[in-house]
Amino acid sequence: MTASDNFSASSEGALERLAAVIESRKAANGGDPEKSYVARLLHKGPDAFLKKIGEEATEVVLAAKDADHGGDKAKLLYEVADLWFHTMIALSHYGLTPAQVVAELERREGTSGLAEKAARKA
Repeated sequence: MTASDNFSASSEGALERLAAVIESRKAANGGDPEKSYVARLLHKGPDAFLKKIGEEATEVVLAAKDADHGGDKAKLLYEVADLWFHTMIALSHYGLTPAQVVAELERREGTSGLAEKAARKA
C-alpha cells in the first residue's frame, strides 16, 4: 500500500463518518435544530446551506489569495474544510454521498481536463 493509498482510505473513512453524522442530524432521523448546527441548516432548507457554501467558497478564494502573498496556508486548509463540510450537508439533503463524488472523480481519472470539459459541451 502506498502513502496515497493510505491517504485515500483514511480520507474516505473520515468523509463517510462525517456523512453519517450529517445524515443522523436530519429531522427524519431525530435531528433537533435546537441542539445541532447541521439540523438547524437542514431545517432552514436549501437557501440556508447553499448560502453557507457560497460564503465558504469566497473565504477559500480569499485565503488562497492571502497565501499567494505570504499569508498562512493553514487558513486555506481551514476554509476548504468548512467548504467541504457545508457541501456535504448539501449532498446529504439531495440524497447523494461523498462516495459518489469520489466515484465521479475516479471516473474522470486519466482524462484530460480539457477533453472532459469539451465532452460536457457535446
